[in-house]
Amino acid sequence: MWKGATTSMAEQSHRLSIMRSFYTALIGLTFIFHTDGVPWTEEKLRHSALTLSEDEIRAALSHTNLEQMWQRDLRPLLVTRYPGSAGSLAVQNHIKTTLASLEAGWEVTEDSFQSQTPYGPLPFTNLVATLNPSARRHLVLACHYDSKYYPPQWHGREFQGATDSAVPCAMMLELARALDEELKTQKNSSSNLTLQLIFFDGEEALFQWTATDSLYGSRHLAEKMEATPHPKGAKDTNQLHGIDLFVLLDLIGAPSPIFGNQFPSTTSWLSKLQDIEKRLHSMNQLVGHPNSVLYFWPDRPVGHILDDHIPFLHRGVKILHLIPYPFPAVWHTFDDNEENLDRPTIENLNKILQIFVLEYLNIRPSIPSNSQNAP
Repeated sequence: MWKGATTSMAEQSHRLSIMRSFYTALIGLTFIFHTDGVPWTEEKLRHSALTLSEDEIRAALSHTNLEQMWQRDLRPLLVTRYPGSAGSLAVQNHIKTTLASLEAGWEVTEDSFQSQTPYGPLPFTNLVATLNPSARRHLVLACHYDSKYYPPQWHGREFQGATDSAVPCAMMLELARALDEELKTQKNSSSNLTLQLIFFDGEEALFQWTATDSLYGSRHLAEKMEATPHPKGAKDTNQLHGIDLFVLLDLIGAPSPIFGNQFPSTTSWLSKLQDIEKRLHSMNQLVGHPNSVLYFWPDRPVGHILDDHIPFLHRGVKILHLIPYPFPAVWHTFDDNEENLDRPTIENLNKILQIFVLEYLNIRPSIPSNSQNAP
């Protein structure tokens, strides 16, 4: 009788021990999945950006300079630069040389390939610049650097493609240069989030827009990134999983652009841009900007537009497409040149985009100390 009772108590103790272990493990798993244990591919869904103070904004914007951008980056891009042309090679070299000159230490890779076109096989090269290749998550800014091809026998004129898309390329280079110090500091912090710049080749149709005569560079790169493990050695995640947000810039540089909302899934980020526009307006940081909101309209739906984001969108990447609608009046005409660009608009958008990047990446610029208070 006593022995039997002892056995029963031992069994009960064992059961209680198992239950305690089970609940301990359950609590541990609950903690993991609701805190730091969130899979890294889902961190983008919970990401929140900071809001810079006015002093931090002024410190950040003190390094950007429209006139220098115009001379250093925009004018070298205003050349005929269809795929395989001498102008295309010159623009590629300019982008690589510019990024190599910065202290942040960008890793620039070339995605070069040949593709069949209506004019036979042509070479294409995408440029991918990554601030910190070891980071898992990327905020991507992208544009296309090629210009639309017009056969000389048709028009006898050269198409500059100023808004389409020399200005967006110059804006991205100016951003990298203006925020060089902040980006270098953020890179050295070993953050798991970094900035990636993509310059696409072959966005334009060479003859007539079709599924095969357009988006040469973005189609190739999206497929390549999907097939490339990320981080290195991963078996079930690829480089597309590493994209937090894909921000595509196109047709920028004409006066009074309106950026509407194509994708409800990224409305919050378009609203963030509108909020930055309002804040900079209230600080008198924007030029020729009479109302608190001129550019960014998250409440204004816009139909989907075919552009370099499409191959990424079809693979599940979150897209923020910064393209004005309606398109600039000079779109795909020989008047899309330097003369018809609107400097105040470009300067304002430079500032808004730069603050957006800092706030998304959670970077706080250093505020210069007041020399009057220095010992």
